[in-house]
Amino acid sequence: MSRFNRLSHVIWCCKYHIVWVPKYRFRILNGEIATEIYKTIYVYCGRMKCEVIELNVQNDHVHLVVSVPPKESISKLLGMVKGKTAIQIFRQFPYLKSKPYWGNHFWARGYCVDTVGIDEEIIRKYVKFQEKEESRQDGLQF
Repeated sequence: MSRFNRLSHVIWCCKYHIVWVPKYRFRILNGEIATEIYKTIYVYCGRMKCEVIELNVQNDHVHLVVSVPPKESISKLLGMVKGKTAIQIFRQFPYLKSKPYWGNHFWARGYCVDTVGIDEEIIRKYVKFQEKEESRQDGLQF
């Protein structure tokens, strides 16, 4: 099985490691709250046709490794996931909304994202020597 996925006009493998935190980095992501966040992330990633590869909800941050189709942007995915999880958390646990420090925002504003894939050095060598390799293979064909 290939590590690549297919759409009608593209073959792709776009994986990202994303980390984000609750507002003020409060250590609140545990127990039922963590379970609800976990479920909600799976639901909304699925709705955007994104595949959750790894998900870890820590006390004060969330790690998500996800495969995202090239037609979707990371900012759109995180906007949806963070927005919907916040709505769900405030709906399930209304006592959180009554705290004056939340101000209708559950998550901090930013996030960290990094691509996951083959080592940069390997890709650079591939790009650099691709023409040489193709001409060598052309010489071998009859």
